[in-house]
Amino acid sequence: MSSLLIDNIGALVTNDPAQQSGLVGLIEDAAIVFDDGVVAWVGPRTGAPDADDRVDADGRAVIPGFVDSHSHLVFSGDRSAEFAARMAGKPYSAGGINTTVNATRAASTDELRANVARLIAESRRSGTTTNECKSGYGLTVDTEVQSLQLAAEFTDEITFLGAHLVPQEYADRPDDYVDLVCTAMVDACAPAAKWIDVFCERGAFDGDQTRKILTAGVERGLIPRVHANQLGPGPGVQIAVEFGAASADHATFLDDDDIAALASGTTVATLLAATEFATRTPYPDARRLLDAGVTVALASNCNPGSGFTTNLPFCIAVAVRDMFMTPDEALWSATMGGARALRRTDVGHLGVGARADAVLLDAISHVHLAYRPGVPLVGAVWRGGELVAGSVGDRSS
Repeated sequence: MSSLLIDNIGALVTNDPAQQSGLVGLIEDAAIVFDDGVVAWVGPRTGAPDADDRVDADGRAVIPGFVDSHSHLVFSGDRSAEFAARMAGKPYSAGGINTTVNATRAASTDELRANVARLIAESRRSGTTTNECKSGYGLTVDTEVQSLQLAAEFTDEITFLGAHLVPQEYADRPDDYVDLVCTAMVDACAPAAKWIDVFCERGAFDGDQTRKILTAGVERGLIPRVHANQLGPGPGVQIAVEFGAASADHATFLDDDDIAALASGTTVATLLAATEFATRTPYPDARRLLDAGVTVALASNCNPGSGFTTNLPFCIAVAVRDMFMTPDEALWSATMGGARALRRTDVGHLGVGARADAVLLDAISHVHLAYRPGVPLVGAVWRGGELVAGSVGDRSS
């Protein structure tokens, strides 16, 4: 692989403490060199070394690739009618998941694979270079394994979410389904996954069931994460911290004890702004979390029911406008925050040695991601030093 110099960068976000200028490690009038898939040099452009190839950023901004640490991409079917009903006043509940379960079970492997490929490509075009992907729309042993194997074709960050909802065939015997998840299902799925997740919520799984399922996953080498406190107060965040989970996701309805627990532990609070947007429900109070010292990530929660977007620039704009984050905090949370939620040190930043994942914006500053919401500002995307989306020769108007 030839080396690449991206030169004449007006504002380079590194998220690197060694380059610290504010939260995002901003370097103005900068350059960066990729070599063999990693960042080989970064700094003021006057000191940039030569490289095999050169791209002129023309004064535009460069940021790390987004790290989307929460998404549900293996599914089939459409729930736009449900969205329209919700916008007409019907409240959101977890039960709509079964609609997607039925469609996913009926879909062919090729149909599911094509949908994941489409959504991954879509996410690349909006600047995402690292994707987490969950199962959870099969809810049988075979379909959960199938979902994880399909996810593995596109990412290494694979989460077993057999505990997404109790499927309809177990509606009258939820404990039997929990037993299935904790035995045959996790036995079959653990070899294909890295993480285990549980939807700890009213209408899904209670605290005792969540602990039982997480314990079964941990015993088989999976690392916990939890869907927590989305629809109302509950035990999810406390359980996530108790288990040392990598993340507590949603984290919408928190009390002082929940925030204190997150601040005292290593669990990242992953906020999913597109979900509140799509369900017309209260947004998490990111300001309260940040001021308490909690590590915050922003992720898409791309799914067909409660937030059907892969676009993290959109999530950043919503987080700044409605969750009271600064533009710097929102960008950091969608890059380094996501990396922390996945316990990764090689992505989410542009320090020397990081994977060469970068986004060239058609803007002079990363602030434009929130300042110009809805405008396609991603000009080019590199992943591992390879151009995977956009163009370095064209500039949008």
